[in-house]
Amino acid sequence: MLGWSLMFLVLAIIAGVFGFGGVAAASADIAQILFVVFLVLLVVSAIAGAIRGRKPM
Repeated sequence: MLGWSLMFLVLAIIAGVFGFGGVAAASADIAQILFVVFLVLLVVSAIAGAIRGRKPM
């Protein structure tokens, strides 16, 4: 998921450089949403791992 977020961020930067404002804004929004989802899943996974008592790899 983090890879997708970075891909959309790069797409937004490239589209912004070439003057495609709408595509750049949409890609930046998608990248931001995916990054937030990634962070939420990371926190949930860390909490679940702490509750289960497993050591991190």
